[in-house]
Amino acid sequence: MLNDGTLLLVGCGKMGGAMLQGWLDRGLVGSQVAIIDPSAKAAYMQPFVKQGVQAVETLEELSGSFSPDYILFAVKPQMINATITSYHPYAEQGAVILSVIAGKQISFFEKHLGADTAIVRTMPNTPAAVSRGMTVLYANQNVSKEQAKVCEELMAAVGETAWLEDESQIDAVTGVSGSGPAYIFYLAECLAQAGVDAGLPNDLARKLADTTVSGAGELLRLSNDSPSQLRINVTSPNGTTQAGLNVLMADDGLQPVMSKTVAAAAKRSKELS
Repeated sequence: MLNDGTLLLVGCGKMGGAMLQGWLDRGLVGSQVAIIDPSAKAAYMQPFVKQGVQAVETLEELSGSFSPDYILFAVKPQMINATITSYHPYAEQGAVILSVIAGKQISFFEKHLGADTAIVRTMPNTPAAVSRGMTVLYANQNVSKEQAKVCEELMAAVGETAWLEDESQIDAVTGVSGSGPAYIFYLAECLAQAGVDAGLPNDLARKLADTTVSGAGELLRLSNDSPSQLRINVTSPNGTTQAGLNVLMADDGLQPVMSKTVAAAAKRSKELS
């Protein structure tokens, strides 16, 4: 993945931790990785440390002999503003910057780390925690093909990846896949409530809804058929499924609601940027 390179992970919360575990599972040597996180001494960090990962609370504590080839920022947006310039020396030495920070554009990193810095901006989503994430990447003009390949492999440790040609597309990506898991979770909530409204006990309605949503997602992932074809496969003419789809697929049904949902999330993403 990194071959003989080194990686500095800034932020090892749920997303950073999931990525680190994915890298180690794929054979990355622990000694090639260092973590900077306020919880570096916490018990949940110890399995990483036992595998040779250096974990410190601040940049100042980082071993002077550790010089990262790649720096991955996985902290909350408000946390990066005060510390970003501290990483300028590494950028000057040629370190590639890989960011999973929502709302922070390439220009933010170029401003603080230098216009010649190689920077890759990404937008992952929460299923990365179970290695079923979807991450899109966008690189500035300073990123080489080899560096882009390494960044893609790093993000592939937690799921699927895709590249963007235009950074502005990240706002739409945020509306679809970044925020998308919440829409699916809410769908499961609504489906369960509909079951209750139809006379089912709460526990049974939730089990039916949760299992149906997760099972349908797995079927979609494993099938070669498109979502449309999978829908057709389960829909008998004039049957029960067709009756339900007549409501969902009406002019005022699910599609216009989903389009407005994604548009609202994309608009907010643009405002935050």
